[in-house]
Amino acid sequence: MEQTLVQPPEVLKLAGHAVRWNVLTALARSDYRVQDLVERLSLPQNLVSYHLRQLREGQLVTERRSAADERAVFYHLDLERFQALYLAAGETLHPAVTAALTAPLAQGLPSNRAPLRVLFLCTENSARSQMAEALLRHLSRGTVEAFSAGSRPAEELHPLARRCMERLGIDMSRAVPKHFEVFRGQRFDAVITVCDRVLETCPTFPDDLERIHWSFLDPATVQGSEAEQLRAFEQTSLQLTARIRFLLTLLQRKHNSRES
Repeated sequence: MEQTLVQPPEVLKLAGHAVRWNVLTALARSDYRVQDLVERLSLPQNLVSYHLRQLREGQLVTERRSAADERAVFYHLDLERFQALYLAAGETLHPAVTAALTAPLAQGLPSNRAPLRVLFLCTENSARSQMAEALLRHLSRGTVEAFSAGSRPAEELHPLARRCMERLGIDMSRAVPKHFEVFRGQRFDAVITVCDRVLETCPTFPDDLERIHWSFLDPATVQGSEAEQLRAFEQTSLQLTARIRFLLTLLQRKHNSRES
């Protein structure tokens, strides 16, 4: 009797192509535009665009039009979906492949070592970057020193950002918007822009760090009732939490390699 061959899971076929794998690897660290990927990978634009379309159709990559330039589009790897599909693919091969991967992604960093330092930047430093700072400090259990600043800081923290964080049990009473010049010359292990507009004006820092960009809609621009606006802030909080969980894994590895 002839046996029908089982096709490999779609996620493995998508990730198995060299160009797509390199695109995924780049997007795993930062959001990029097509021209950024073309420059990083030294590939023709039509080739990069073709494979991005394949990844979008496979629902591994999403796109969002830039708030700074509507002609530009940022691409983002959905790491949570990729992880779920990848683990499910391993499970189909053999349950032992994923049996040891049930622990949370990040358990915090060892408290007996010098902490890593992360700076989040946006325009007004009144919502997204402040929320990211608070969430990283919270999720790392204080083992990562988190900071935030803006290019044109507002006078105060957005009240819905404060309420959203307080619902999670995070105290924002000391959060004050500040200009990124306060941190110029300081050393950080990661500098992350969470606003498209601040991306082009991000200052340079010692050690010529790789810039990481997370393209987020400003929840403060959402129109509607106060309940609808609060939901926008809560959605931003969820998205930040997902990205920070994966960031902590990278930070932990960097911390360990620095100390070894």
